[in-house]
Amino acid sequence: MKKIQSLALLLATVTAGFTADAPRDLVVHEWGTFTDVQGGDGKLISWQAQQIGDLPGFVYNWMRPGRGRQTPTILTFGKGGLAGLQRMETPVIYFYSDKEFDADVTVKFPGGHITEWFPQADEVGAPGLVAKAAATVTRNPTGGNLIRWQNLRVLPAKPNAALAARMPTSTNGTHYFAARETDSAFLRAHDASSTNLPVQYEKFLFYRGTGDFKTPLTVTTTDDGAVSVHNTGVVPLGNLFLLNVKDGAAEWTQLGKLPAGARQPWQKLNSTARVPQAEFQKQIGDAMAAALTDAGLFPAEAKAMVKTWSKSWFAEEGARVLYILPRGWTDETLPLTLNPKPRQLVRVMVGRAEIITPALQKEIVTLMKLNQTGDKVATDILQAHWVKLGRFAGPAARLASQQLEKEKDKPVAAADKSVARAEFE
Repeated sequence: MKKIQSLALLLATVTAGFTADAPRDLVVHEWGTFTDVQGGDGKLISWQAQQIGDLPGFVYNWMRPGRGRQTPTILTFGKGGLAGLQRMETPVIYFYSDKEFDADVTVKFPGGHITEWFPQADEVGAPGLVAKAAATVTRNPTGGNLIRWQNLRVLPAKPNAALAARMPTSTNGTHYFAARETDSAFLRAHDASSTNLPVQYEKFLFYRGTGDFKTPLTVTTTDDGAVSVHNTGVVPLGNLFLLNVKDGAAEWTQLGKLPAGARQPWQKLNSTARVPQAEFQKQIGDAMAAALTDAGLFPAEAKAMVKTWSKSWFAEEGARVLYILPRGWTDETLPLTLNPKPRQLVRVMVGRAEIITPALQKEIVTLMKLNQTGDKVATDILQAHWVKLGRFAGPAARLASQQLEKEKDKPVAAADKSVARAEFE
């Protein structure tokens, strides 16, 4: 009798936390990007990442949160009003199983704030708050932020292929739809029989956010363009890529591993042969997809991630370092709770360190000085800089303005003026 009771207790322990229809073949994969902006000294620069326009209109944000939620005061003027050191860009969570089942997913973001999401979530944290349906608002006990999807129905891909036509579409959203190009299961949020919310279908869970914290990589750049990297973490960093995109061509190099705590000189910008944009994107895209696959993503997922970010990673003007973030760092930064628990959970996050080089900063300072004197050519060149820098124009301008204040009584040297103008001849 005691043996039977012991066996029953063991079985209860093993199955605890699993629903009755929990699949034993469940695999969950996630990928995303964390972007920061660093000056030549490696210090992070706070920036406002205004990117709502790159997403389809059906994606929720705090200007359109749904479910009767109120826009927090700090976000009244849109996401651009919330500056941070890190932009958490497009994490997506995929499910793979041959069995249909219900799932509950919670992602906590204690160091930041969730800013966009799809499908509609049951709980979404605003700064300091968790906003639930209707007017119900409760304090966030984690002191940070979270998003939760409850009672998601996971529907295996092959027998439910017709559901592809039920997913929302849009003519915009260049950074969204490529993520669907996998054989992951379909997800159904909401059940028309039990809620008045619209039923929504998607191939993944999508969310974004912003926050004030550091990734474990510091990039420093000297006046002559020499780049060094410092792994500030306690585990090695793998597959680092240094990219420098300029005037329709680019150069790149790869560093296979950077040991924990290591400081290492790497490469001097503009010291290697640059290749045309199309050739460069093919080279770096293949190398990046291989690195993501090595980190644990399925090949289709790796290709989808590269396709999602190719225009941003590989085409935006400027210098940057891309690298694979350690799994432990991801789990600490974004604690993830899944019920049922998967047989395998893979989380691959890419760090992106955007570099405002000392040379670029000096050019902008020179142009700002000339602009103040009414130099029309300098004004046009400065405007061209802002256009090329895109969403990174803000932090570049902030760095340059700080330097300009220090040099306000220093005249523009003829050599500096020539260099600034030559960049756009």
